Amino acid sequence: MTDSATDTELAAHLAEVAGRLLVTVRESGVLSLKALGKAGDATANAFLCHALRERRAGDGLLSEEEKDNPERLEHSRVWIVDPVDGTREYGEARADWAVHVGLAVDGVPTLGAVALPGADEGRGIVLRSDAPRVVPPAPERLRMVVSRTRPAKEAVAVAEALGAELVPMGSAGAKAMAVILGEADIYLHTGGQFEWDSCAPAAVALAHGLHASRADGSPLVYNQRDTYMPDLLICRREHAGPVLAALAKISG
Repeated sequence: MTDSATDTELAAHLAEVAGRLLVTVRESGVLSLKALGKAGDATANAFLCHALRERRAGDGLLSEEEKDNPERLEHSRVWIVDPVDGTREYGEARADWAVHVGLAVDGVPTLGAVALPGADEGRGIVLRSDAPRVVPPAPERLRMVVSRTRPAKEAVAVAEALGAELVPMGSAGAKAMAVILGEADIYLHTGGQFEWDSCAPAAVALAHGLHASRADGSPLVYNQRDTYMPDLLICRREHAGPVLAALAKISG
């Protein structure tokens, strides 16, 4: 990685390397499931934060695994990272976990990369905002990704209203990337997330021509003092209207 690397090249490289580090930690075979999650989070976070502070010293930084520093609020450019999105899935050696490296500029999710180290039969893939893929067409019956352990009641209700099939999946990043990869069509989340859960996935989704917003259709705004961002909608643009209308009817 050269000093002249673009922001997205840096994000993709860091997400990929962090993913490889996480797999190495897991394959060491010396940690229990609980300790593995903590060790993986700490290892990936240390790498990502040290690298970003060295390569982008003038930018702000927000990570799930670090104590928040309000100094980031003074920056226009803020890196927002989730070292392990889907700790349970990571520990269980599933494919639906991710590493998020995103950059918000003036609050807008501008660019980023999402690594899926367990995808492609364990070979791993990185989806990035500077290299959009062709999003496969939707099938006749839409598919909505939901939590595999606690599906949000609003998402289930919207799926029923649209006649969509529910697809249980792990991490937020994996769910968002499933829309790009053609494994799902709608990702609607309600009930609690933070900025690091969605910044990089939203940036990558937007770069692929998808819709990304809050559950009421309002824009996603990052680098806020309160990092709580409880809801998210990522889908093809033509599906946004029907999803938002169904959600409004259910909520109303």
